[in-house]
Amino acid sequence: NKIFIEEAIGAEYGEGFETFRLDGPLKVDVDFLNDRLQESFLQRIRYAMKPDEAFGLIFSWDNVVADARALKLDAWKKLASEEGKDIPTNGVIQRFMLHADANHVLHKVLQWGNGESELERLKSRLTQLYYENLLKLSAPMEGLREWLDALYTAGTPCAVVSCLDRINLLTALQRMGLKKYFQVIVSEEDGMESIAHRFLSAAVKLDRKPSKCIVFEDDPRGITAAHNCTMMAVALIGAHPAYELVQADLAVASFNELSVINLRRLFANNGSTFMDLQKQIIEKAPPKRKLTVDTI
Repeated sequence: NKIFIEEAIGAEYGEGFETFRLDGPLKVDVDFLNDRLQESFLQRIRYAMKPDEAFGLIFSWDNVVADARALKLDAWKKLASEEGKDIPTNGVIQRFMLHADANHVLHKVLQWGNGESELERLKSRLTQLYYENLLKLSAPMEGLREWLDALYTAGTPCAVVSCLDRINLLTALQRMGLKKYFQVIVSEEDGMESIAHRFLSAAVKLDRKPSKCIVFEDDPRGITAAHNCTMMAVALIGAHPAYELVQADLAVASFNELSVINLRRLFANNGSTFMDLQKQIIEKAPPKRKLTVDTI
């Protein structure tokens, strides 16, 4: 369970993950996917006529699709109430509770657990309270449904990535009325070990090169993971202030500020082959011309 665990960013220095084929394990990384997931001739023609279909959009579950920040904070408050403890109002401590590892928060920050078994019991109960809150979730982030509807009309494929298990994730999407908008789901069952690995898995399922994918995130770590995968990153201001999201290619306060044309503009300054692998051809010097006729 990775809900209250600080995951690794991933994809640093060409790091990837392994998949298995009949002839043995296959190392899959960013460069491999950018090279192999090339568009066919017919796909290039289709994308020339309908350019919005050429991109793959990847939405992070936490604070982009759903207000996971409120779910986590409420779970911490209920746990404190059950244990007869008080939740500190200090903003720094609450930020640790939302983004740091639960082991570190319980043992070092809040100092609630006195032993390994007690820590495991508190962590297990905290996760259970989170899932109970998830069952009550019925509304997505503001403006998300309208934005997804515009993408659905334009034919842009979308994926949602999360550390939740597939059943709970699909149930929550169904309850919020968003299930039809996501053609791809990346969940706990996919076994990805880092944030970047989930993004790469979504790119494979979308059948889009990582360099043609756009990630919607609210966390600076997620933005770094997207860039490590050669993906564009759109940041949603909210859980983190704007000055912490300056590395994003575009930062917006809500989905209402976006239009489908924004997707093309993200790549406009770099051309249609931005971040594509390029092979440099060394041209040989032309042979020297030999005069066979005396011109004097």
